Order: sequence, then structure tokens, then C-alpha cells
Amino acid sequence: EVQLVESGGGLVQAGESLRLSCTASGFTFENYAIGWFRQAPGLEREGVSCISRSDGRRYYADSVKGRSSVSSDNAKNTVYLQINLLKAEDTGTYYCAMMDSDNAQCSWSTQGYGSWGQGTQVTVCS
Repeated sequence: EVQLVESGGGLVQAGESLRLSCTASGFTFENYAIGWFRQAPGLEREGVSCISRSDGRRYYADSVKGRSSVSSDNAKNTVYLQINLLKAEDTGTYYCAMMDSDNAQCSWSTQGYGSWGQGTQVTVCS
């Protein structure tokens, strides 16, 4: 059974930093692409970041580029999303997701991600 669990969300002030975690069980991140998405009420789910373990590439949405980083701890089977200088626009439910296939490429679309976590809420107060 594949399971992804996000954690690290909460209520933060604008300008502060937050690190979200995505821990996997039932599989390893080693050769998979793990994406981070977020969704605000009434809006579509959008891609935030992605790390492709097969080639080591990292991707960031324009909205977080320059103040965000995605990383992994293989020993803990965990992927992290660090966001600095948080803005009110960063508010939303954050999800991590894994591509269906081993060695699959990152994608900004939700299509292709077969496994999703339950989400963790991030609220940025300005």
C-alpha cells in the first residue's frame, strides 16, 4: 500500500518561513518524481514544485521561485518543501504527489500523479 503524508503546515505570519514534509510508506522516493501542489478555496490545484529523483532535477513555479526549495532525505523517505518570505498568496492546502511510474518526469499538471497525500493547510496572515 502506497501512502503519502504531508505535515508542517500551520498559521504563519507573512515574511516567515515554513518547511513542509512529505513522508512516504510502501515505496521509496529514490527513483520517483514527487510534486508539490497547492489549492486555495475556489481555485484550481496548481503545481508549486517538483523533484525528479531519476535525474535530480528540481522545478519551481514562478510564484515561489527564488524563495523556495525542494529537497529529499532518502534515509527518511521524505521530501521537503521550504518556502521563505511567505505571502498571503501562499495560503492553501498543500499536497504532495507521486508520479505513477518509476523514472517518470515531473509535470505541472495533476495528470499522471497517481498517489496523493491528504494535504496540509498553510495559512499566511498579513
